[in-house]
Amino acid sequence: MHEYSIVDSLLQLAEEHAIKNGATKVTKLEVKIGILSGVEPELLKNAFETFKEGTMCEDAEFIMKIQPVVVRCRKCNTQNTLEKDEYLCPNCGSGDLEIIDGEDMYLMSLELETPD
Repeated sequence: MHEYSIVDSLLQLAEEHAIKNGATKVTKLEVKIGILSGVEPELLKNAFETFKEGTMCEDAEFIMKIQPVVVRCRKCNTQNTLEKDEYLCPNCGSGDLEIIDGEDMYLMSLELETPD
């Protein structure tokens, strides 16, 4: 279950940024998860809730934005959003597609609490 290692990396990254910015805790983490990233959102959320205890993220809100697959058709040069198991251009039916978004997972933002 690689969601555990992803959460471990997220928690480490969040704490590094918090310490670097003089924060006492992290209040919110927002991630973007592409549907082709291989990350299962529910497993990730459960892992985050389990492993955040005792960290600077203990009381943090965890927000997941699910990113659909966005492609550009090389044949008709249109950009479209596809369903997970759909790999043809909705405009012309071509399978010659370039994936623009939806394959990765990113930490989009952190909210930190500082002593000030």
